[in-house]
Order: sequence, then C-alpha cells, then structure tokens
Amino acid sequence: MVTILDTVSTPAKDDARPRHPEKAHRPDNPIKRKPAWIRVKAPTSPVYRETQQVVRGNNLVTVCEEAGCPNIGECWSKKHASFMILGDTCTRACAFCNVRTGMPGPVDPNEPSGIAEAVAAMGLEHVVITSVDRDDLDDGGAGHFADVIHAIRGRSPSTTIEVLTPDFLRKPGALETVVTARPDVFNHNLETVPSKYLKVRPGARYFHSIRLLQRVKELDPAMFTKSGIMVGLGEERNEVLQLMDDLRTADVDFLTIGQYLQPSSKHHTVERFVTPEEFKAFEKIAYAKGFLKVSASPLTRSSHHAGEDFADLRKARAARIGTPTDVTS
Repeated sequence: MVTILDTVSTPAKDDARPRHPEKAHRPDNPIKRKPAWIRVKAPTSPVYRETQQVVRGNNLVTVCEEAGCPNIGECWSKKHASFMILGDTCTRACAFCNVRTGMPGPVDPNEPSGIAEAVAAMGLEHVVITSVDRDDLDDGGAGHFADVIHAIRGRSPSTTIEVLTPDFLRKPGALETVVTARPDVFNHNLETVPSKYLKVRPGARYFHSIRLLQRVKELDPAMFTKSGIMVGLGEERNEVLQLMDDLRTADVDFLTIGQYLQPSSKHHTVERFVTPEEFKAFEKIAYAKGFLKVSASPLTRSSHHAGEDFADLRKARAARIGTPTDVTS
C-alpha cells in the first residue's frame, strides 16, 4: 500500500516545505567518504549556464537537479538534460531517492508545450523525459507523458525520445497509453535486486516492474527497452546476475548499472563502493547474456550519455539482425 502524505496544503511562495518529511524521524546514517574514482568537478562552463537559463526560462524541472545527479556538470555542458514532468514532488518515499516527497500539486497543462520549446531551443537530437510517481492520478500521469511526447514530435520531429517511467502500479491501461505515443526508448528502472525492495523501494513490486518491461515488447516489439540498477546497497553478486537473467527473459535491450550515492544522512546507507574492475566484470557478463547495450561504471546513471547510447543501440540491433546501420526503429 502507498501512503500519500499531504505535508503542506498551502505551500509558501519560498517553498519552505521539508524535502523528505517521511524521513525526518529516521536514524542518521553517516555518509561515507567517496573514493577518488567517483569524484566529479563542479560545473563551470558557459554552456552549462546556457542550459540552466533555458531550463529556468521555461519553468521546467530536471531530474538532473532534483535527484542530485553527479553528472550534471558534464551533461549540461553538452546541452543534455533530462526533463522531469508532473511536478517536483513524488508520492512515494524510496530510501535511495533525493526527489522531494509529499502530496503533489495539480498537473501543469502548459508543461508539454514548455518542454517542446526547450527541446527546440537546445537543439536536442535525443531527449529523456522522466517523472515523479503520481499515485494520486487515475492514470499515474500516463496521459501527460503522451502529451509531452506528441508536443515534442510536433515541434522537433527529428528528435528521438526516451521515456523513463514510473511503474504505473494499479493503473490499468496506463502503460498502453505511453507505448501508443511511440517513444523511441522505453526505460523503467528496477533500481535494486528483489531482496532489497522492502527497505529500498517499498512502494514498488519487483516482478510487476519486470512484467511492465515485458509488456512493452508485447505491445511494440520494435521499441527499445531499458532498465537500470544501483549497486552498493548490500546486494549479493549472484543477485545481480539473476536480475540480468530476469531482464533478458523480458527481452530488455539495454542495462545500466551505477554506484548508489547516499543523498543525506536520512537516506539508505552506502554498504560499499563497488570498484571499477567489478563494474567492468558486470558489463562483460551482461553482454554475454545478450543485452544489446550495457553501461556499467561508478558514475553511470539512466540518462547519462543517452543520445550516444541510443545510436549504439540502433547499430547493435542492426548488426544482430543483419540490416544497414542507418535504420530507424
């Protein structure tokens, strides 16, 4: 069962709401010092500031900022951004996530056009659209996802679109709405192995998420599917390998694996920092299991290098089925 907390019915203009009200009474977990291989430089480039101005000027929310992504400096300096729709407040309270939680506000009907304008202004060849969980909406926000996809297609028809969706748990017909809008890539993250769901992702169900990804392929076999996990949450190596098999059973094309980084002392602790060598081993095994594309490194995130990865996906599929590499799926 998902509990929705209405922490602020009438938020102040300066938005002084607590970011994670449901975590306030949890015991503190000390934040471990990061090893040298996952430290990043602070963003300073002029292009980063230009991207920031486009985002601010269109009153948009990005997961890059809301989730505290360590790659924001690199991505925004290349004019890459992942837009987060349906507001900045999530109805769930996952132990790993830094996105604000509580009762969301109403859906902004102007958001699809605003995102389409930003995509055009930034000249994006590939765009990632994600969202908070909206358990309060009858369709979980699926219709809004479709509206955003259609708006981008209308404004920038050559831009390829990747969606990173919630699980639409107990939202009949929601998945079908998004798939019918025909994004180029459908991404839904498992986040962690099933044994960790109760503590890490309590509002979700592992096998529902597997089934969601499998259903995408049943609805549109040509659509690329993608999923990702974090490691360092206490999972066992064999559990990660089993998760790979579960995703391949669902015919998922692309797997991302990155290091979990603890946003605050109230979030789940980092059990360990996985070495770059271990990530390389995971990558090799995943390719052997049949994924078309694998990205596994300490700083890998779902949307990191998404445009380049999409090009690699198309080439890998073309090579596997023996068609020219300039095909469009």
